Amino acid sequence: MLMRSLFYLFAAMTIGSAAIAAFSRNIVHSAFALLGAFAGVAAIYTLLGADFVAMTQVFVYIGGILVLTLFAVMLTQGIADVTVSNRAVGRAPALAVTIAVGTAMAAAIARSPWPAAPAYVPAPTTYGIGNAFLGPYALPFEVASIVLLAALIGAVVIARPASSGEEDTP
Repeated sequence: MLMRSLFYLFAAMTIGSAAIAAFSRNIVHSAFALLGAFAGVAAIYTLLGADFVAMTQVFVYIGGILVLTLFAVMLTQGIADVTVSNRAVGRAPALAVTIAVGTAMAAAIARSPWPAAPAYVPAPTTYGIGNAFLGPYALPFEVASIVLLAALIGAVVIARPASSGEEDTP
């Protein structure tokens, strides 16, 4: 019962934070609401026993992407003072499609037989993933790291300003 209550709490936190991030007119509020959405997803992964995926969610999304987004927002001068004008174009068709899809999904959920699964005790997954990366998947793991390194070098070369042929001499 406690796990179910925690799941619903984290699901509500995730959905509420995602709604604030999507519908807020202030980009700073949206960026901070994204933190709640990412943290809620990581908590749900933890409840499901996927500890590796939960920590990946924390490190990559919260530690990397969200912090980068917050730095970009905070370092951009006057971003909080900008008024964003979203025109209300297509709200009626979007609402109609949303209601139609939601009704179809609710009908499918109501008609589906939901068998009860046996009780599942989550077990740590990081040990097995670590052994797989050092065993049968060592070569694909190293190839992926070389491809990512090449992409990083390519991004640096593309982002670097073009030189005019003159070197800076003191």
